[in-house]
Amino acid sequence: MSNILMVVSAADSLTMRDGSEHPTGYWAEELVVSHKTLLDAGHTVHIATPGGVKPTVDQVSLAAESAGDKEKADRFREYIASIDAELTAPLVLAEVSIEAYDGVVMPGGHGPMTDLYKDADLGRLLIEANKTGKIIAPFCHGPAALLSAVDDDGKFAFEGRRLTVFTNEEELNGGTGPNTPWFVEDVLKEKGAIIENAAPWSSHVVRDGNLITGQNPQSSEDVAKEVIKALQK
Repeated sequence: MSNILMVVSAADSLTMRDGSEHPTGYWAEELVVSHKTLLDAGHTVHIATPGGVKPTVDQVSLAAESAGDKEKADRFREYIASIDAELTAPLVLAEVSIEAYDGVVMPGGHGPMTDLYKDADLGRLLIEANKTGKIIAPFCHGPAALLSAVDDDGKFAFEGRRLTVFTNEEELNGGTGPNTPWFVEDVLKEKGAIIENAAPWSSHVVRDGNLITGQNPQSSEDVAKEVIKALQK
């Protein structure tokens, strides 16, 4: 079985286009479903955050209407509570050696738009992981974290790679709306990524070699399953 590094944002707010602060964090479904699916398959998952800060769950993601229904929301809460010890004392991202892991999984929520997209420690880990062919699997807003992977010459490590991400349409109609500070889809395109999105709110996974990406929360389980399949090979 494999060792998986799950990198989670430590942010609890996002500065909006108008300068206001929007509460944020990780999206419950994305962390819970991917974490549980990987564990159930027999893999080991270690959570890491910038500074080893306990990650904050986006409270909106625990509302019944966001989770799908009250039963799902309750299940997400219960699972988060069951791994509270791990969430309370995550690994410090700057102290992680990628050599110890077979893959990196990065769930979203808007948190990565605050910290992970510019985290130099994560950037170094992702560049090394990519060079050695380790699985890299961000989904929803998680692909924002890929933007941290810029080498000393300013080259984006994932230029020319095929991927999917939370779409502009999803952001405008179910995310933070027109007040969002930036659109992850647009910035990844500007950096040279090849975006392949599907219908809004449908599970959609794109694999390009060692890079596995998912479009939205609905893609959480399918991303984890694709990671499991890739690790088996």
